[in-house]
Amino acid sequence: MRSQWKNYRRKKRNRDSMKFTQIKSTAVPLPMEDIDTDQIIPARFLKSTSREGFGENLFRDWRYHTENTQNPDFILNNENFSGSILVAGKNFGCGSSREHAAWAIKDYGFDVVISSFFADIFKNNALNNQLLPLTVSPYVLDQIFNAIEENTQTSFEINLEEQTLKWQNSSDIITFEIDPFKKHCIINGMDTIDFLISKRDAIKTFENEHVVY
Repeated sequence: MRSQWKNYRRKKRNRDSMKFTQIKSTAVPLPMEDIDTDQIIPARFLKSTSREGFGENLFRDWRYHTENTQNPDFILNNENFSGSILVAGKNFGCGSSREHAAWAIKDYGFDVVISSFFADIFKNNALNNQLLPLTVSPYVLDQIFNAIEENTQTSFEINLEEQTLKWQNSSDIITFEIDPFKKHCIINGMDTIDFLISKRDAIKTFENEHVVY
């Protein structure tokens, strides 16, 4: 059994390392519906205001027994599954609006969550934190789960620029939607504040040309 720290794959990332246009990775399946934010990161771990460190307690009550020993039946403790893509059942991220849920998933090491439906607030929080919530149809989601069940090492390829998803041993190419501004931010590894800072010179120029003193 892996130790807590070996299982915990948190990545300290600078902005450049958070950029991505394409991801090719295996996936971790979590075929459960209505996974809410309290299951993603329990409320008792919301004491920090920093985005770092939450990955350690991602799905804490499922990953560990009450005596803090690992639950060998939970998927994140199964060495057969790994990767930067989490595949979950519909209505992922429902419940409270805590942004910490997106922080925990990203901090653990996931860059993409695939589901057939995301709660709106979670979806926005994910996009604001360079975590891609990729929505597919229920039929496609079933296909993905089946592909992973047949081969735990099935490789998935996501092209953010082209907005496509495909996977090993399948001829299907799935297209997905994403807000153009959020797409720009993820590709460039920035959040809304970073984007505004990047436009600082243009903002100053506009002010100088239009503001009357």
